[in-house]
Amino acid sequence: MKQNKQIFITPPLKSQRRAWNHATGRNNKGHITAWHRGGGHSRLYRNIDFKRKSTQGIVVGLEYDPNRSAFLARVFNPDTKKHNYILAPTKILKGDVIRSNSTRSGLQNGHSKTLQKILTGSLIYNLSLTPGKNGKILRAPGAFGRIFKRTKTLAKIRLKSGQYRWFDIKTIATNGIVSNADSRFTKLQKAGQSRWLGRRPTVRGVAMNPIDHPHGGGEGKTSGGRSSVTPWGKPTKGPSTRTNRIQPKPNVKI
Repeated sequence: MKQNKQIFITPPLKSQRRAWNHATGRNNKGHITAWHRGGGHSRLYRNIDFKRKSTQGIVVGLEYDPNRSAFLARVFNPDTKKHNYILAPTKILKGDVIRSNSTRSGLQNGHSKTLQKILTGSLIYNLSLTPGKNGKILRAPGAFGRIFKRTKTLAKIRLKSGQYRWFDIKTIATNGIVSNADSRFTKLQKAGQSRWLGRRPTVRGVAMNPIDHPHGGGEGKTSGGRSSVTPWGKPTKGPSTRTNRIQPKPNVKI
């Protein structure tokens, strides 16, 4: 899906950027704990208002964020003369008015409200786990939840995974769907694009030496000589080896 280039603006706000310690897959001892990470283009973190309690104003345009797949919306407040970033919903346009912690009823795209003010059956995103905290879930591109029922103190919401959860009715969410829903169809054109994103190559075990992997070694091309195992010798590509896994309950109160 082609994006409307006219509403994208550059450069990003200097006042809303800061340094960010980019993860390279190492722990505090310097040992690799997450493989295939490292390198990548330098990035600066954008300060985004996930709490959505006071940000309001006019949408100046959309911006690309190197730290997430969803787009950001730059909002200008004419009263305070300040700019802020919010997570952009779909179908947002330049010049739209954005309000936070709104008390109006109805379906206003991009307006944040408490769950008791949002209509039952409407789509929401950027949902906080507890009242007064930052939005933590439903933030991925194309993500949305749906309010199914409400009581005096709780609201039942269907998440993107299909799970139903109960939330405090005073938690804040935003009307709409997260922008850039087609990002999952993006195809990388060359290996270098993965390196720009901080992803290092994945090497097969059969291509390694015996010291590096149980599948390694052998004369010529071999299939590993045994059933598939991890680098530490645990069986893989088969039944689960974990015995203490707890399945989530269908109706969970947060």
